[in-house]
Amino acid sequence: MSFRLPALLAPLALAGAIIGLADSASAQSRIKDIAVVEGVRSNQLVGYGLVVGLNGTGDSLRNCPLTRQSLEGMMERQGVNIRGATANTKNVAAVMITAELPAFVTPGARIDVTVSTLCDAKSLLGGTVLVTALQGADGQVYAVAQGSVQTGAVSGSGASGSSVTRGVPTSGRIASGAVVERETGYDLGAQQTVRLTLRNPDFTTAQRVAGAVNQLYPNTAFAENGTVVALRPPPGVGMAGFIGRIENLPVQVDAPARVIIDEVNGVIVMGDAVRVSTVAIAQGNLTVSVQETPQVSQPEPFSRGGETVVVPQSSVTIEEDVGTQMRIVGGGTSLSTLVNGLNALGVSPRDMISILQAIKAAGALQADIEVM
Repeated sequence: MSFRLPALLAPLALAGAIIGLADSASAQSRIKDIAVVEGVRSNQLVGYGLVVGLNGTGDSLRNCPLTRQSLEGMMERQGVNIRGATANTKNVAAVMITAELPAFVTPGARIDVTVSTLCDAKSLLGGTVLVTALQGADGQVYAVAQGSVQTGAVSGSGASGSSVTRGVPTSGRIASGAVVERETGYDLGAQQTVRLTLRNPDFTTAQRVAGAVNQLYPNTAFAENGTVVALRPPPGVGMAGFIGRIENLPVQVDAPARVIIDEVNGVIVMGDAVRVSTVAIAQGNLTVSVQETPQVSQPEPFSRGGETVVVPQSSVTIEEDVGTQMRIVGGGTSLSTLVNGLNALGVSPRDMISILQAIKAAGALQADIEVM
């Protein structure tokens, strides 16, 4: 067998390891793609309910007291008292139901919900969620869910105990499974000012966003910091209309020089702003090969007390790559020059990670390194 020092995994495609960005002059994005309006967001909803109609794949009532109590409470509300009775059905499952309430949604609209088991149910295939109230973080009911669960999974088992499962049968969705009952109450039209929040904070980008808006509507935008740009619509223009007009304005996005390294998967991502000072690099690999040649030792014929044993024999050789010369990389050049210089060394992505870290330690890499 053989191994390399430093230890390397299977070679990775360099094209997949390094992502080059387009020319900064053409790297423009719409405001709506790099920023969000403060207060305009979705809200998380959650509720506890029961799924019925399962084909023997539900919770075991003996092992899941919460399912038994919920079933007894539900039947009492329907006028049937089963407390103290023996109920061994496995056609019911206790579930948690989650959903996202979009911004500006109105009562009567429908939203999708996700259903997940709580106890030992095997599958939700064919089940139906009974009426379940979905609450927000403030404890108010914002939607009511009910409908047939679609799992998109397949499972089966035999009498001998063998089974096969594809997907996750204990979790499913109900398309348009909840009816909205309450609005969030955020009135955008009544706001005198709104704030845009950049997804990737940067002072230069914030100033460019404010400049693009002010070029179309003078004195309506102000960059408060590297994250927030305050907006005030001009007279006679509503807030919704104002945001609709400016969100498609193109802005050149700026980003700091940064190198992202994923050592687990051997992935390197470098931004276009990465620069490297002049530096000389030499890289070589050391290969250690260990060959095992076991031999069998047997006792002489008719000997007493002897036994057959295996005698290990190992042959170790060490080889070091030669001919890899020092190469000059850098000089304040672009990302493509840095990548080409590293490629000229013929290194794998994992070796390149070590080289980049060494260049940073030498003070020649003008970028931040973030190791994941």
